[in-house]
Amino acid sequence: MNLPSKVKIVEVGPRDGLQNEKQVVPTEIKIELIERLAAAGLPVIEATSFVSPKWVPQMGDNTAVMQGIRRRPGTVYAALTPNLQGFDAAIQAGADEVAIFGAASESFSRKNINCSISESLKRFEPIVSAASALEIRVRGYVSCVVGCPYEGDIAPEQAASVARTLYDMGCYEVSLGDTIGVGNPASVSRMIEACARKIPVEHLAGHYHDTYGMAIANIYASLQLGMATFDSSIAGLGGCPYAKGASGNVATEDVVYLLSSLGIETGINLATLTAIGDWISRTINRPNGAKAGRAICAKNAE
Repeated sequence: MNLPSKVKIVEVGPRDGLQNEKQVVPTEIKIELIERLAAAGLPVIEATSFVSPKWVPQMGDNTAVMQGIRRRPGTVYAALTPNLQGFDAAIQAGADEVAIFGAASESFSRKNINCSISESLKRFEPIVSAASALEIRVRGYVSCVVGCPYEGDIAPEQAASVARTLYDMGCYEVSLGDTIGVGNPASVSRMIEACARKIPVEHLAGHYHDTYGMAIANIYASLQLGMATFDSSIAGLGGCPYAKGASGNVATEDVVYLLSSLGIETGINLATLTAIGDWISRTINRPNGAKAGRAICAKNAE
């Protein structure tokens, strides 16, 4: 099989993971988590989001987190920015890269950001324009690319259309999110094939939640189609507040274990990563969602 020789992992735990914790995680713990992840070799870390603390109180310390990190050379520290105000704050705080997000489901878009898909995409044009002027890279997210909690199955062409709009707008990479984790290798493959007809596959990324335990299988299917960038979350942190039953993102430890088993280079130290997952799970008093992480920890404890 012609699998990629190297894969980029985008670590989303500090943002997509911690924003769903019921208790607000202390700023110093967030900073330590980000610094540990960078030291383990994660090339891109989504550190925080610059959204209203009214909506996401867990990210209310965004500036303190972004400015408090001891930067590791070569690591990209990114932030989610839903509007121009958030973008300006992120850049002032030192974000290397920003992300914007749309949805492939009309209902999810309205429930999540209170506007239609087309309206949401229109709102991002000033951000992309401002980022371009500052030579800041913009990444795009598309939620609910295979299924929606309100609409059910999503047509692959619908996901591809939204992804293409973000790409044409100026996003250098578009992350395809199975937000509620209902995808399987067949549905995910159909979705990627539809997107790859509109956007070169090297500009696409996979963002798979593990609700039904299919995330690793979906990553393997994506690798077979040439995808070489995946989002993941340390210890499987996270979920989606707008999607009932949606468990966390796929665990970074599980993804790195898969890739290393396949001989695919990531530049990430799995032993260090496993220790980080164990540490953050104990620190915030939640179960470790990484199957490989738990197994390696148990083996090391023998």
